[in-house]
Amino acid sequence: MSEFKPELRSLAAGSMPHTDAAAAYQLALSTLDIPTWPQLPRRSFLENMYVQYSERFPGVTIGNEQIYIDREQDLDPELELLYVAYLRNDLEYAAISIDYAAGLHYFLEIVEDHPPIVKGQVTGPVSWGLTVADQNRRPVLYDDVLAEAVAKHLRLKATWMEQELRKLSPQTIIFVDEPYMSSFGSAFVSLDRDQVIGAMEEVFAGIEGLKGVHCCGNTDWSLLLSTSVDILSLDAYQYADALALYPDEVGEFLARGGTIAWGIVPASTQAHEETVDSLWERLHQVLALFTDKGFHQDDLLSSALIMPSCGCGSLPIQTAARVLELTGELATALQERYGQESDRK
Repeated sequence: MSEFKPELRSLAAGSMPHTDAAAAYQLALSTLDIPTWPQLPRRSFLENMYVQYSERFPGVTIGNEQIYIDREQDLDPELELLYVAYLRNDLEYAAISIDYAAGLHYFLEIVEDHPPIVKGQVTGPVSWGLTVADQNRRPVLYDDVLAEAVAKHLRLKATWMEQELRKLSPQTIIFVDEPYMSSFGSAFVSLDRDQVIGAMEEVFAGIEGLKGVHCCGNTDWSLLLSTSVDILSLDAYQYADALALYPDEVGEFLARGGTIAWGIVPASTQAHEETVDSLWERLHQVLALFTDKGFHQDDLLSSALIMPSCGCGSLPIQTAARVLELTGELATALQERYGQESDRK
């Protein structure tokens, strides 16, 4: 695991409600500690989190704000191109064009002061493979041929993105966003544990820097904690009690240097009802779920990042601004309090 001191810094999930990359970037820059390139799903359907990483996937068809894989095509030539690119680590094959990620390209051009760390994100193989379906609406993750291709495709995307972000900063965080993991184990998702871990590890293997995973719902946290992930990001505003059901796994994760990104600021209109003080109190209630099970608060805080519970792409711009402002202000307040305490020890 890369050496990393979280220092209660603030960051965001990625998606923003703006259509202008500069406005989204300026909002994040003015409020958060760790720069993150903004995904802009309202700018174009191509920036939908599933479409955004679909370029050059075999059989992909996009039109009328829909995406599907045309399984009636002969996919062998395109699959061969993908596998050759994978074996050769051909990152140009995996490049994400400006039409699909205006915020990323703006970020790559505008960031010039070489921040100590930057963050990017890619949709995870479980969520991508269960959301993107063929022409018969069968998710591609249930297709034996395409399921393996999904993970390799997304691995290349993550590696290309990390390579580009390293031109800005020597240290990177790449989050693998897995909202669909909240359905793992339900009657609606027929995947076994090994299949999920294998797909995620394939993507992680392409990331040299810090590897994060974000799930904005409840899930089998023991599964995610059993992977090689460095940063676990969760909606701590609603689901911290579920993570607390896995004290052994959390303890092992922290012992190996893992970081928890506490999504304690609600990425919803509830943000207008919260203050830094109310969120401070809520975070301490969350941490108490773990200290009651033998964890030390200092250990939890020393391995913590602060972020919104989820992305802000579906929110009004005013609400997104409130979410990010609260996130930054809460992180600053925590840094001032616990940073001073640490200095006295």
